[in-house]
Order: sequence, then C-alpha cells, then structure tokens
Amino acid sequence: MAALLADTETFTSAQDLHARLREQGEPVGLTTVYRHLQFLADAGELDVVRNDDGENLYRRCGTHQHHHHLVCHTCGRAVEIEGPEIEAWAERVAAAEGFTTITHTLEIYGTCPTCAGPQAADSLRK
Repeated sequence: MAALLADTETFTSAQDLHARLREQGEPVGLTTVYRHLQFLADAGELDVVRNDDGENLYRRCGTHQHHHHLVCHTCGRAVEIEGPEIEAWAERVAAAEGFTTITHTLEIYGTCPTCAGPQAADSLRK
C-alpha cells in the first residue's frame, strides 16, 4: 500500500487503493486498508482531505512540517504549500477569542495548469 501511495500526486480513496491492491493480486480486505490508512494518517505519514461527498481521501506527505494543499478539482493532483500568512491569521483570530492550542487544515481547490489547458495559461499572461 505504501508503494501505491508513494507513486501518486493525487489524493486517493480507500476503495480505489483497495481495488488497485486487488488488481495486483494482494489478498487484502477493505477494512484492513481503512485501518492501515488511519494508522498512517495518525502517525503523520499521510495527508487526509474530504471530497465533496464527505469521503476521506489520502496522500503520502511530502513533508512532516505543517502545510496546506492546492488540489485540482478535475484530476486530483495536489501540491503542498506553506502558508505563513494563514498561520499568523489563525493564531490572531484564536487569541482574540481566547482560544489556545489551535489546529487547522486548509485545502485550496482549483484547476491545475494541465487540466486548464493552454488557453487558460494564455489568458493569464494577458
């Protein structure tokens, strides 16, 4: 499972990983896939986002530092990004309301350059 996750830039569902493992001849159950993904996510090895249907999607972390993602809503490609401005804003908002020990997640969805095609790139240059 780790090899499958390492070879993709997209977030992937447990069902998709299960199907791909079965195609490779791995006799693994869906429950085992879910448990293993949760273990890896809890250990900080995987990033987890929810799709529009509320399903968790998983991707191998490229860094163990706190980060955010740009996610293509067409192909699912994800890019890890830092957001120091977001971190400062979150701290400020939490402090103003008296909150401590805050955590947050942020995913920004859009269309990647490949899916947008050459016309989108040309319009951005104008």
